[in-house]
Amino acid sequence: MKKQNNVFTTKGLSGTFLTLAMLAPLSSIATAPVPATPVLTNQGGKWTAATREKYYTQDQGSRIMPLKWINALKQANGSPFMADSLGRYGYLPNPYSLEPGLPVGFSVADEGGDKIIGMNCSACHTRQIDVSGTTYRIDGGPAITDMQSFLADLDKAVNKVLTDSTAFTEFAHAVLGATPQKQDEDKLRADLAAWFLPFNTIIKASLPTDSPWGPSRLDAVSMIFNRVSGLDIGPAPTYMIPENIKRADVPARYPFVWNAPIQDTTQWPGFAPNGNRIFGLSRNLGEVFGVFAVFHPKKDESRLLKINYVDNNSANFHGLNKLESLVKKIGPPRWPWKLDKALAAEGEKIFNKKDPAEDNESCADCHGIKEGKKRSLLHNTWATPLLDVGTDSREVNLLSSQVKTGVLEGAVIFPGKPPLKAVDSAFSVLGTVVEGSILQHYLPVELNAQQQKELSKLDQLKVAFEKEVEKLEDLGDLGNLDDLKEAFQLKDPAATPTFPYESRVLQGIWAAAPYLHNGSVSTLSELLTASGKRASEFKVGPAYDIDKVGLAVEQTRFNFTLKTTDCSDRNSGNSRCGHDYGTTFTDKEKKALLEYLKNL
Repeated sequence: MKKQNNVFTTKGLSGTFLTLAMLAPLSSIATAPVPATPVLTNQGGKWTAATREKYYTQDQGSRIMPLKWINALKQANGSPFMADSLGRYGYLPNPYSLEPGLPVGFSVADEGGDKIIGMNCSACHTRQIDVSGTTYRIDGGPAITDMQSFLADLDKAVNKVLTDSTAFTEFAHAVLGATPQKQDEDKLRADLAAWFLPFNTIIKASLPTDSPWGPSRLDAVSMIFNRVSGLDIGPAPTYMIPENIKRADVPARYPFVWNAPIQDTTQWPGFAPNGNRIFGLSRNLGEVFGVFAVFHPKKDESRLLKINYVDNNSANFHGLNKLESLVKKIGPPRWPWKLDKALAAEGEKIFNKKDPAEDNESCADCHGIKEGKKRSLLHNTWATPLLDVGTDSREVNLLSSQVKTGVLEGAVIFPGKPPLKAVDSAFSVLGTVVEGSILQHYLPVELNAQQQKELSKLDQLKVAFEKEVEKLEDLGDLGNLDDLKEAFQLKDPAATPTFPYESRVLQGIWAAAPYLHNGSVSTLSELLTASGKRASEFKVGPAYDIDKVGLAVEQTRFNFTLKTTDCSDRNSGNSRCGHDYGTTFTDKEKKALLEYLKNL
């Protein structure tokens, strides 16, 4: 199957892999040479060129800045900020982008004739790895991107324009034309300064300097908490509560998203119930609030919830539902290289073998496919056990973070839930804005007496939600109002603290290095090494070792070495401790188990 204009060529649709030829950037904002053509791994018959294109480009409501602005910005060396399609941060060229030079996962929305650049989930959930001179594309895989450097450099680029008269003049000419009017320049400067104030505030307070996230990791939970509580719920005109912004020093590896919609729990600490449309929308709406959505709720006595969650809210609900439909089509990547089938068969026995040293449990007991909670009419979920296996505790502790609630003080969505206090958990604040936004988007917020009599709130939600979701291909697993109420609830802390994380089904796990939730172990082979003997540091990048299954020792793409801590500092955010299951297997058993894991 061929598409004209050299966008891509696919072959062997039922085989092990496909090939994609990337378009050369078509404008001056991307001047780097075209990267090597990536080989597409086989990810199932439902994952086609058409679904890939939509996954890479679908708007979800993220609004970074006007496209003209980011195209006019410069790097410190004077090159365009968008040069090399942001490949220096690990973002990937997008042959489908309607705007020249934008990477995978960078979308464009038209607002009143102005094009606004944003991000969608594929920016963080598309991966490329390099093996023996060949690059492989893995859709839905954990990105090997350096978002911290991207955010920091964007902050520096805008600051340069605002503090350097020559830089501003060049910027203004690029945005407004060669001979802009003074009033237009003044307005541009004011608009840019207004954009920069909240962005610079969150960047300065959030980004860790002593131990940066590095490629392949991001403290997404902290950044979502910081953005919603620090930039969105304060008083106008800035909407900021700067003291709510905390250092984002709880890095986690980007997860893979194939099979994510059918887990019965998601997010590394397992705080998000999952398995139907309402749960999927809840987790995805929280995500878009964290990546540049415009969102400013305000008190409004005319609303049933006494807060207006929707008038100043850029979230694209249809786009979020569409992306969830696309993610459902991404299959786990098949291993593209030769497999020793006999050895893999022996490895399957090891995977299911009960280990007396580990309470007579097997790998399959935690990571095998087992039926989870029933949350969909279309499919069963997969059980996602939440287990404390001695890994880094910092992300679980993060969930108890407290913030000022600003305009949300006193807000309550569902009867029986306590209203938000003046200082409350950031998690409760996030749950309130997600639940309130969904309810007000899909439900009439002012019902007359006859409407109240005819339809209950539950019926109203289901009718409105069906109208939205029936536009997609997988109507049926909608969920209901009770599910929305369950979406953001933390269990009361136990008398003896535990630090559990999700144990996912391992299909495609070979493509997800580094390992553990915080990315502190470089390969599956290393994960089968006792905690005390694991490497204390390793280089991070796309070069892959298919024997040890994970990151190669030598990397050339990024100049970054991740330094980890041992079991004496479990709460560091970078501890390599824990998950010692399988470390007592013989070398022969480990080799067989690795071969089996390649085949999942």
